[in-house]
Amino acid sequence: MSDMHAETVPYVRDTMLPQSEPPNAQSGAVKWLRENMFSSWTNAILTAIGVAIIYVLFTHFYPWFAHGVWNASSVAECRQIITETYGEGATGACWAVIKARWNQYLFGFYPRELYWRPILTFVLMFVAAAPVLYTSLPRKMLWFTVAYPLLALWLLWGGSIWPVLMIAVGFVIGFVVIRMLETKNMALAVAAGILVPVLFWIYAVGPIDNVLTSVLPIGIEAVPSREFGGFLLAIVIGLGGIVMSLPLGIVLALGRQSDMFLIKTFSVMFIEFIRGVPLITLLFVASLLLNYFLPPGTNFDIILRVMILVTMFSAAYIAEVIRGGLAALPRGQYEAADALGLDYWRAQRLIILPQALKISIPGIVSTFIGMFKDTTLVTFVGLYDPLKSIPDSIRAAFEWKGTYWEHFVFVGAVFFVINFAMSRYSMYLERKLKRDHR
Repeated sequence: MSDMHAETVPYVRDTMLPQSEPPNAQSGAVKWLRENMFSSWTNAILTAIGVAIIYVLFTHFYPWFAHGVWNASSVAECRQIITETYGEGATGACWAVIKARWNQYLFGFYPRELYWRPILTFVLMFVAAAPVLYTSLPRKMLWFTVAYPLLALWLLWGGSIWPVLMIAVGFVIGFVVIRMLETKNMALAVAAGILVPVLFWIYAVGPIDNVLTSVLPIGIEAVPSREFGGFLLAIVIGLGGIVMSLPLGIVLALGRQSDMFLIKTFSVMFIEFIRGVPLITLLFVASLLLNYFLPPGTNFDIILRVMILVTMFSAAYIAEVIRGGLAALPRGQYEAADALGLDYWRAQRLIILPQALKISIPGIVSTFIGMFKDTTLVTFVGLYDPLKSIPDSIRAAFEWKGTYWEHFVFVGAVFFVINFAMSRYSMYLERKLKRDHR
């Protein structure tokens, strides 16, 4: 090493070190436990407390689940089987009540010979939802998605097919009106596109249905709403509320940020009023008071009334969630839309709303999950929800009198599976749309 090099470099090795043995492998269960559960004294103590709690809960509840009886004709027979198998004083769940009355949990009091209709509706629901949830599927399937709500309405309630077709005709009329007036004034076009179909449904559907039914009667057996119940009722109200509350929530969120005084005032009043009133109050309004505001002799279905109020309740919360997403967008996104020469509706559809909805996905799904769980509150307006009304009707039979926790465990498990699936899809959608750092 030269003198100049020695002055600039403190030390340079001129001989190679001998090869060393590779370090011990740092992987496996021991490494995971050390890093995640025993990384410090505090974590070790908390881990020990958590394990102790799990052990106490497991030893307390496991016998009740493990000693459960699935094949019995009554509670007395369940207890007799448990005593003969596990001895005096043993406890166990009487799951036989779930096995014997599963149809009431799923379909309520829907006619047994017509179970194929809600089953077919449920299967077609996945077909209709598939192109919306997974964009890799053909876009032509969206035509069936659009038609599915009316098809489900006819399959579940039955009756003449002509009122359902008239509902579809009303939507077509509204679309035509909007397309005719959108070049003149978009706000006027939207208002007319809503008002004209509503007037058509109120005044024209009845007479047209009477004429067509007398000439060409086409329909299936009608099922009244009082026979709906169980998870069929919960899914109908929950899914209907989800489908209708999301677009209404978007409109309310945009209305709250509008520069037009009346639209902004109406949106604020609607959102704040709905958020300030308990859902049970709105359900009583749907059950008792709504008919007083309708023309005499109007037969407004109770499930439809409940669905409308649940939709309004959910839409108010979704509007606030989406408003948060809109507020989170940088001002530059709005300026970029203006620089491209886009009008308000194109800017919202192409630039603003896609980003705001992506930010709002967790809050929207949380609102949907809460709304689906709140469908159990319909028991207070005389409908047969799966959590209280159906178990009460089952316990009214002498052979199942005394069952209690089995009903709650089963219903809670089904609600958990449905809500967990929604939560998992929400996380999948977030990962799919996360393009910030790609």
